[in-house]
Amino acid sequence: MKGLFITFEGPDGAGKSTQIRQTEQYLQQKDQKTLLTREPGGTVIAEKIRTIILDPAHQEMDPMAEALLYAASRAQHTAEVILPAMASGCTVICDRYMDSSIAYQGYGRRLGDPVRIINEIAVKGTKPDLTFLLLLDPEIGRSRICGEKDRLELEKEEYHRAVYDGYLEIARQNPERIVVVDANRSIEDIQVEIRRRIDLLLEKKANL
Repeated sequence: MKGLFITFEGPDGAGKSTQIRQTEQYLQQKDQKTLLTREPGGTVIAEKIRTIILDPAHQEMDPMAEALLYAASRAQHTAEVILPAMASGCTVICDRYMDSSIAYQGYGRRLGDPVRIINEIAVKGTKPDLTFLLLLDPEIGRSRICGEKDRLELEKEEYHRAVYDGYLEIARQNPERIVVVDANRSIEDIQVEIRRRIDLLLEKKANL
């Protein structure tokens, strides 16, 4: 049986990494074969593109060039990792996917709908079965980031506010797929909500 595709989205500092690890452990406890991956990245080629995109030295990067690099990375990642894993029955858990580009480049960079179009071409129509959108005020999220910040994390407050608003609009347009999670709660409370929705998804899959 084809595996599931679950993605995690949200502004920087929303706590995705912790929830992703706990979610993977929960699925494995339920005897689900899992694959944990991330974007941009997940393959040798995509990781090299990630380095180019996020390098703070590349301040001159054109917004459309940035969007196309993300789409190129995603095309390779989807073809090389995500689709084969799903075909083998794995539940793929991905830290960011196409929604990130729509939020960060479509809304944050104000490139609009072309971002969605180029990414739909890149992934050949591949969409997550379920997306958890961890929402946290951008100012709070950015204060949580430790260590050296990447090129996008260094952007001004108004950029991150536009990304946040973009995520809200994406969620409004995709209520059947996106679960909006209040990330301003305890790790335990957030994970309880995530597990409840995963149980519903697994039950639906079992009844197909």
